[in-house]
Amino acid sequence: MKALITGGAGFIGSHLSEELLGRGNEVAVFDDLSTGNLSNIDHLRRITGFTFHQGSVLDDMQELSSLIEHSDHIYHLAAVVGVAYVLEHPVAALETNTRGTENVLRLASQFSDARSKKRVILASSSEVYGKSAKVPFREDDDSVIGPTLVSRWGYACAKALEEFVGLAYHREKGLPVVILRLFNTVGPRQTRRYGMVMPRLVSQAIAGEPVTVYGDGEQTRSFTYVKDVVKAIADISLVPSADGQLFNVGNNREVSINELAELVRNVLDSPSATVHIPFSEVYGAEFEETRRRVADISKIREYISYAPTTNLAFVVKEIADDLRTRQGEQGVGGANERSG
Repeated sequence: MKALITGGAGFIGSHLSEELLGRGNEVAVFDDLSTGNLSNIDHLRRITGFTFHQGSVLDDMQELSSLIEHSDHIYHLAAVVGVAYVLEHPVAALETNTRGTENVLRLASQFSDARSKKRVILASSSEVYGKSAKVPFREDDDSVIGPTLVSRWGYACAKALEEFVGLAYHREKGLPVVILRLFNTVGPRQTRRYGMVMPRLVSQAIAGEPVTVYGDGEQTRSFTYVKDVVKAIADISLVPSADGQLFNVGNNREVSINELAELVRNVLDSPSATVHIPFSEVYGAEFEETRRRVADISKIREYISYAPTTNLAFVVKEIADDLRTRQGEQGVGGANERSG
């Protein structure tokens, strides 16, 4: 199989590249490197069947068109990621997640015919659920989106529109589309730069700096190891009955950010103290946080064998080892400011 991964030089995309190559597939990565990084895929560029192409899903239509034409599966991961980046670049967040996705779907439909259709796997987000208090989140639950004055909800709406467009192409054009709502994926190569909590806490603990928890720390998330996530992405893309469906890809175990900070400090034997900082000091007065975010993963388990059992202590150690390695290669602090 020939696979195209948009955003494939990013954190999740680079791990998905490894997963697909390990299964004997050819993999082409298309990434504009705005939040991805070549260091994530340098080790793959020596492998036969892997190619990298720099370009944007918004502007480089000729290159994107050629790659889609010669691919069987398109894994569309190109997106603006991270709360901090979304707040700093709201236009890019909206354009990439709407117009960029429409470009991918249109070209995939254009190069499909009755005998051979491109299969598109869209990476959406748990942000689509907004600030709903109904947990765990099921795929057919209502979205509860806040006011348009809050940029965060623009991102949530953009990802929801991405889903609507993907499903419309499936229903009207017959394009095989699978939508995956990813929940707080964590692991090596993830950066703290754009507001990702796990690498931020780990890098602070390694450096002996205060471990900063935003708000009261009682907000909960369901963290999932990236290798469990990319295995699920690869598996579900091979299930024809998944076409036209959307699935949560996450974990059904909740962890508060206070608990996460304590775990990080204990696993790394760090002397760092935990310090609480108001969200307003980090993201501005208009920011709204969601109190709980946990996935109902019963639906995806009906289609594939999905068991995200990797414990967080193991993930913390992996992230710490990765950060130390990158700091050694790039100088102290380098890994924290690189995109993943």
